Amino acid sequence: MDLFFSNLLYLILLSISLPIVILIIYSRKSSNPNLPPGTLGWPVIGETLEFALACQGGNPAKFVKDRMNKYSPQAFKTSLLEANMAVICGASGNKFLFSNEDKLVVSWWQRSMKKILCFPSVFDETLVRDNFKPPTFLPQFLKPEALQHYIAVMDSMAGEHIKIYWSPLGEVKVFPIAKKYSFALASKVFMSIADPQYVEMIYHPFKILTQGFLSVPIDIPGTAFNRALKASKFIHGELLEIIRKRKMELEQKGESAPRDLLSHMLSSLHENGDVKSEMEISTQVICLLFATHHSTSSVITFILKYLAEFPDVYSKVLKEQMEITKSKGPEGFLKWDDIQKMKYTWNVANETMRLVPPVQGTFREAITDFTYTGFTIPKGWKMHWNVNTTQRDPKYFPNLDKFDPSRFEGKGPQPFTFMPFGGGPQMCPGREYARAQVLAFIHNVVTRFKWETVDPSEKVAYNPSPIPSKGFPIHLRPLENEFI
Repeated sequence: MDLFFSNLLYLILLSISLPIVILIIYSRKSSNPNLPPGTLGWPVIGETLEFALACQGGNPAKFVKDRMNKYSPQAFKTSLLEANMAVICGASGNKFLFSNEDKLVVSWWQRSMKKILCFPSVFDETLVRDNFKPPTFLPQFLKPEALQHYIAVMDSMAGEHIKIYWSPLGEVKVFPIAKKYSFALASKVFMSIADPQYVEMIYHPFKILTQGFLSVPIDIPGTAFNRALKASKFIHGELLEIIRKRKMELEQKGESAPRDLLSHMLSSLHENGDVKSEMEISTQVICLLFATHHSTSSVITFILKYLAEFPDVYSKVLKEQMEITKSKGPEGFLKWDDIQKMKYTWNVANETMRLVPPVQGTFREAITDFTYTGFTIPKGWKMHWNVNTTQRDPKYFPNLDKFDPSRFEGKGPQPFTFMPFGGGPQMCPGREYARAQVLAFIHNVVTRFKWETVDPSEKVAYNPSPIPSKGFPIHLRPLENEFI
């Protein structure tokens, strides 16, 4: 409920403190008659409250689909996150936006989001550049050739996590412990941190940071935004210590020092040849931790939900995973080739992401005036692409509410209709990492347990990823020999 009450508080404060500004802004008329149809909603907050209510109600697609039906299936204007915005819709809209990255549009993050994630000095620089992009070397580190060395780590950590947090219990809440596993795995793979107590010490403030990420940017004690800023400051302090320690290790040990993502960051340079500052690296690390935290854990959670609901799908996944278990042997760990064999399980994951998207979409900013389908998008306007404009369209996905992994067999969906990792130059560089992590974890759960949902009618809210209201509790039953 934090998202709802934060926006309600925002509305009340604005109505009290900004009456003159409201009158001026609300009386404004568009100087460009060719803007996409739609409404900018309330002054300053726009339609953010309506969007927050749709997310809180578990149906963010309704906000988008209602406006597509009312205004235009191609594009409509709105105002979200304190910015005038054009929502570009459909497969053709996705293609247009992704094909014009760095030509007509660039990636955009709201100021308060950057303030939470960035080290303060880096935040000031991004306000000038307004170019908040992942490091250029990241795709190289996360490509299959590099990731294959971490599959055994993912497998062993998933098994150990289940041994500690699942096996001793008859009932578990999947979502919170999946998030804990995702954070621990990222800490190990990205920074070679394996001490569970230290990981837990950082994870607690990290949860506070994520809870305040989409909160109203009111920086007074007691608000979610203020708590998130304090948590960010603490985490950056810890990351700076980790970075400085690693720099010493690289200087003293050379090639014998850990060769993980952090070491790559420390050895990489800017495009102009300048060395990256410790503050920049700290910001990049915290952004990576944030990106991998909610998304993969929500995918894992809702895969298990659908496997519990559809026994026939569970049986097919179990068969596929047991064949892989037999091939690797009782003491062996998963290999990259094993991940490639999990074709049906990944189809299940894709159908899960279609119905319960871990990310609703991302934002861009127009760097020049341009025209799309007869509508003019002015320079400086923000744009939003949303997965629900295609993934919830029966034109692309017949019987769209049916859980059907076979949609992804063969060539799968039409191009630009299923975009869980975005597209174009800004496509999520961690998509292969996410795929490997999810599949390794599902392998370890499915080959050990059958389960039942405690509350089949449990509600789901979005902030920004899907969050089951009760953490998705399940009853566990160890997998007996007759099921194998």
